[in-house]
Amino acid sequence: MTDLLHVVRRYTDAHVGPDGIAPTPIPGLSTIRALAPSDIAYAISRPLVALVVQGAKHVTMGTQGFAFGAGESLLITADVPTVSQITRASIVAPYYSFVLELDPAIIADLSAEMKAAQASDDAPVRIDTTDAEVADAAARLIRLLDRPASVPLLQAQLVRELHYWLLAGHHGAAIRRLGWPDGHVPRIARAVAILRSDYARPIPVERLVAAAGMSPSSFHQHFKAVTSLSPLQFQKHLRLIEARRLMLAEGANASSAAFTVGYESVPQFTREYRRMFGLPPVQDTRVARGKLLAA
Repeated sequence: MTDLLHVVRRYTDAHVGPDGIAPTPIPGLSTIRALAPSDIAYAISRPLVALVVQGAKHVTMGTQGFAFGAGESLLITADVPTVSQITRASIVAPYYSFVLELDPAIIADLSAEMKAAQASDDAPVRIDTTDAEVADAAARLIRLLDRPASVPLLQAQLVRELHYWLLAGHHGAAIRRLGWPDGHVPRIARAVAILRSDYARPIPVERLVAAAGMSPSSFHQHFKAVTSLSPLQFQKHLRLIEARRLMLAEGANASSAAFTVGYESVPQFTREYRRMFGLPPVQDTRVARGKLLAA
């Protein structure tokens, strides 16, 4: 992990943005830095693996809480709502992590070649010790960024190798279910993709059912099992998270943000925003900006 910390720190410090994220030219790959414990963050995460190389974080999904730190990995295998907070970080010892979105196509291909049995692990969020092979592959992927000309030629094989070591290690059983095209998770993922792209518009449930290729009753049952939300709740979470981003990052007022994300009633937006984030929109953004300025 020492080598991974070194390359992640060097790359992140050189490329980090004001949001603490350092994007990379490799699709789905980013690194994260925090110089102090963070506020609570709300998201509907895509399937991903996050390798913490320094500091610590806490993630909650539903009633389950997960605390993890350096040398451990967070695995999310479905589009699920999470509440997270970086709990250990300082200027002397910042929080650093390596984050890669998982590719179901690569997982399916590797699982077939590895002749791996279909997984029965249904937990969408889990923590495990980071395997040495995973850390080594991640370090080489970050080091590749030092030579931009080599990225288009070598990134695919290194990303594939990293997926291989994830499948071969602690996370294998949980990740494997992403690669089964007839499984419930990939089918629900097709409906989730529609919700993510069209969240601001009314979406007939029949469209989602057709995308998943399920009966209506089976679709609702498995959607809730995979994401922990109903389709309507999922869309509502997407709208509220995006509205909060618009107000905090782009300076939109509450009514403008509400209409942009698809609400027709500002009072309804305010009620649902307060229910999710604990404060009404104007007060919440004022408090968040105050903390940002103080930091």
